[in-house]
Amino acid sequence: MATCNLRRRPGRILGLLLLLILGFLVFRRLNWSSLIPPWLQQRQLGLQAKGQNFILEDAPFWIFGGSIHYFRVPKEYWRDRLLKMKACGLNTLTTYVPWNLHEPQRGKFDFSGNLDLEAFVLLAAEIGLWVILRPGPYICSEIDLGGLPSWLLQDPGMRLRTTYKGFTEAVDLYFDHLMSRVVPLQYKHGGPIIAVQVENEYGSYYKDPAYMPYVKKALEDRGIVELLFTSDNKDGLRKGIIHGVLATINLQSPQELQLLTTLLVSIQGVQPKMVTEYWTGWFDSWGGPHNILDSSEVLKTVSAIVDTGSSINLYMFHGGTNFGFINGAMHFQDYRSDITSYDYDAVLTEAGDYTPKYIKLRDFFDSLSDGPLPPPPDPLPKTVYEPMVPVFYLSLWDALKYIGEPIKSEKPINMENLPVNEGNGQSFGYVLYETTITSSGVLSGHARDRGQVFVNTVSIGFLDYKNTKIVIPLVQGHTVLRILVENCGRVNYGYNIDEQRKGLIGNLYLDDSPLKNFRIYSLDMKKSVFQRWALPRWNSVPEAPALPAFFLGGLSVGPSPADTFLKLEGWEKGVVFINGQNLGRYWSIGPQKTLYLPGPWLDRGINQVIIFEETMAGSMIQSTETPHLGRNQYVK
Repeated sequence: MATCNLRRRPGRILGLLLLLILGFLVFRRLNWSSLIPPWLQQRQLGLQAKGQNFILEDAPFWIFGGSIHYFRVPKEYWRDRLLKMKACGLNTLTTYVPWNLHEPQRGKFDFSGNLDLEAFVLLAAEIGLWVILRPGPYICSEIDLGGLPSWLLQDPGMRLRTTYKGFTEAVDLYFDHLMSRVVPLQYKHGGPIIAVQVENEYGSYYKDPAYMPYVKKALEDRGIVELLFTSDNKDGLRKGIIHGVLATINLQSPQELQLLTTLLVSIQGVQPKMVTEYWTGWFDSWGGPHNILDSSEVLKTVSAIVDTGSSINLYMFHGGTNFGFINGAMHFQDYRSDITSYDYDAVLTEAGDYTPKYIKLRDFFDSLSDGPLPPPPDPLPKTVYEPMVPVFYLSLWDALKYIGEPIKSEKPINMENLPVNEGNGQSFGYVLYETTITSSGVLSGHARDRGQVFVNTVSIGFLDYKNTKIVIPLVQGHTVLRILVENCGRVNYGYNIDEQRKGLIGNLYLDDSPLKNFRIYSLDMKKSVFQRWALPRWNSVPEAPALPAFFLGGLSVGPSPADTFLKLEGWEKGVVFINGQNLGRYWSIGPQKTLYLPGPWLDRGINQVIIFEETMAGSMIQSTETPHLGRNQYVK
């Protein structure tokens, strides 16, 4: 009997402990901190707004933050970038969470590899940084559709960023999953997250006064207990506020600082001041200049912000790269697609190198530090590889038979509504539309964003936002009309995000008669597509290759792969893939003339390089240790 009692007793003790733990968790979730013994309240206060100061636990706290987006930086380099942030004298990491990348198909989530949000946040904590999380659902961030998934646009009545049922139902399911990962990382649960943003710059949009209260409640109902805040620029500050949520500002110039801090006080009274986005540079668009901001101007403004008693977050501290097809676009008077590089003229370069801004800001924050800053890590090596000459070739027309059966439809179908990806449509890349015509005439239609038109396999021009008509020359008999349409990036900021469906939008007309009976190929160019292309399917590169086409070659790498920048001289427009990794778009109109190639994505020996070129092929791809981001223009 005694033996039996001894065996039962540990089970009883364990049961009592489980009940105590369960009760403790319930108390914490319901925020009943007054009922929890003092010895269990060591991290119950968190970041608070008291008067004109932030308080972390019982001590005044200044946020000296910087933005890095984990999804724009190779995971192997997260530590390097965060150590450089810590060595610059910053104490807080700020990051967005891109819904469209984490839920590429409705109900299917990806938090692996470069999207491992939890690993990124925990790494920041290990290095000694607090974290401010900006989970959206909309984030802007110069990313496709502001981070909203394209499958939302399958609904013809969709009203994004409102309390429209189709939108909130999708947000609720996403937040159910996301917040289950985020909640344990909060400060009051022992993690580094000290504040969470409610949506992003909604005052500049403001289509539904019930929307922001909905997002706030959605966060709180799922266990977000840290300080909540909003951030808005000068266009939206008055409309972006929510009762009970700290309002903060986004700006670039000292003139805006005086205006907005005065406006902040008039709106919410005496509260801690915070510049959530001080723009250290600016993003670039295809066909434009490379925007820069002088380092002395940056130091002057940062100093002015701190002198007003305001906390600050540097957007961006390190921009990184729009790898793949994730870049966004702007469309006010004209449609302008963002480039692949997200260098942003930030404090660290696209490849994580130090800049004059870093040196000046490190000195400034060092003067505010209680102790010596950690030494900055050594710069990462760069190298030049032997030129890569493509040796194999496959025209787009020959590749179609390996891509799969086309979708047959009486009318054109936009990219988002294609019956692919388990009913979720196509998010990124290209779509090829084919139909048969029997006469010449004027072809008209709306291609989003850029449609190259072919008669059989001969290119005759482009349809885009400005060119909606093109003359079809004389044809004989049954002729194949083809339009290769590229999604160059959905708008990430502005009132027209609901109209961001891509491909052919509506009917295609020949002399005002709608064309019918289309064959449609989904060309999202995922890694799995190239894995199906065995080498025997490729041909030797001809002297005059038919385009568009894929070109295949090998990049030889020694025993220590290092970063480099690919030069696409002689190539016109397309995409580069290294070992299946999509490095992003290149385009001869610039501004950027090089593509960043991270060393961790290279293997010792021969690395597979595939170039998809649309209009004019070069003879080789060279590399350089120095990026070329285009003609500089100071931000106005």
